[in-house]
Amino acid sequence: MRFLALLGMTSIKSFYIMVNYKNLGLVNTREMFARAVNGGYAIPAFNFNNMEQLQAIIMAAVETKSPVILQISKGARNYANQTLLRFMAEGAVAYAKELGCEHPEIVLHLDHGDSFELCKNCIEMGFSSVMIDGSALPYDENAALTRKVVDYAHQHDVTVEGELGVLAGVEDEVSAEVSHYTKPEEVVDFVTKTGVDSLAISIGTSHGAYKFTPEQCTVDPKTGRLLPPPLAFDVLEAVEKELPGFPIVLHGSSSVPQEDVDTINKYGGALKAAVGIPEEQLRKAAKSAVCKINIDSDSRLAMTAAIRKTLAEKPAEFDPRKYLGPARDHMKELYMHKIINVLGSNNKLAE
Repeated sequence: MRFLALLGMTSIKSFYIMVNYKNLGLVNTREMFARAVNGGYAIPAFNFNNMEQLQAIIMAAVETKSPVILQISKGARNYANQTLLRFMAEGAVAYAKELGCEHPEIVLHLDHGDSFELCKNCIEMGFSSVMIDGSALPYDENAALTRKVVDYAHQHDVTVEGELGVLAGVEDEVSAEVSHYTKPEEVVDFVTKTGVDSLAISIGTSHGAYKFTPEQCTVDPKTGRLLPPPLAFDVLEAVEKELPGFPIVLHGSSSVPQEDVDTINKYGGALKAAVGIPEEQLRKAAKSAVCKINIDSDSRLAMTAAIRKTLAEKPAEFDPRKYLGPARDHMKELYMHKIINVLGSNNKLAE
């Protein structure tokens, strides 16, 4: 207490120490994005909310030798607790090494930060990357807010993602009924004014498991399933032309695997008209300047499908490990599939 008194503090609670992400073994996105842009692949950005998701992500990344971004939304941060998240991230690095990865490349990233204060707090709690999403604001306000976050983050070697354009759909606190494509003519000015390290754009992806209305889709005559409209690759190509070699990000890029939707519905679920982004379109995007692709809903669907199946087949089961374990295994399979067959980030760890 004498030390605190010398600092003019009145309680232990007021004594504050900033957490440096490098001390947790984390990295920022700068080098991995540069390699991805040059190599024609994308880094997986998987959202997580609990231990099982985190275990599955790390196991998949280690087995495929892939860099990985652990994404935390504002809602997930509130759910899991910011202090626990810091130690979970540190534990994730240690777990990857325990599994045999000598030099894991793991980023802890704030997804859709909605204020300077939230981004600042995450940086001070050990995040190595943050997104400030001012896309719903007028252009100049978005640029000013993003610049403020960048100025603070770069003081601590934390990378920053900004966003231009609006994605439709719902993901935690992020919600929009109508999408607005990114305007290619604005991207150079925005990146120059803000100093962001990467830019999320809108080309037709969408948040959540219900990315498109049935009216926006066509019906596959062979399967009867809904087929979503194609992504606006012309917008992506125009952005690439304006910002050659600059890291581009796609949000809302879950594919909503129909086998998991079918499993959920078979065992009591009610997911109607759930449709996502076809994987062949994401593969095409990953070969461009898109170096980060966000996947959240697919993990939720995989987890829910596995849990529903286990509880339906074993109705007397009440040990959480007996249904969360299979869910973890199923999510690991999903993550490995995305890394190898969609994003192409396997075997891309730095030498």
